[in-house]
Amino acid sequence: MVSRVARTRPRLVAETPKVNVVALQALAPAPETAEAPAPAAETLAEQIRRLQSEAKSLARSHVDALRLALIEVERLAEEIGAGGDVYPTGVRELARRFASETDTKVQALMAIVQRS
Repeated sequence: MVSRVARTRPRLVAETPKVNVVALQALAPAPETAEAPAPAAETLAEQIRRLQSEAKSLARSHVDALRLALIEVERLAEEIGAGGDVYPTGVRELARRFASETDTKVQALMAIVQRS
């Protein structure tokens, strides 16, 4: 015979929770897409070669800036040298020398750059 208490007590059944597959997929991290492999790290020797190349390129640019500045000095010196009595005699003479020397210096500079 079943006791009265046993009949009135609700049955506790361990139910397994219903799992929604769609909900689990939403919670799962997205699969990683195939990415291009990362480029190999630059070796020390490659880095040195690259930096030396950059330094040489910058040095050429710097020398070119010097060449342009000397050409501008030459132009100004020629103008002052040919300026007449407006400029003091000593200044005109120095300007004439600057103009002739600067042209020679620019040509020497360009010859050196072209050899290297």
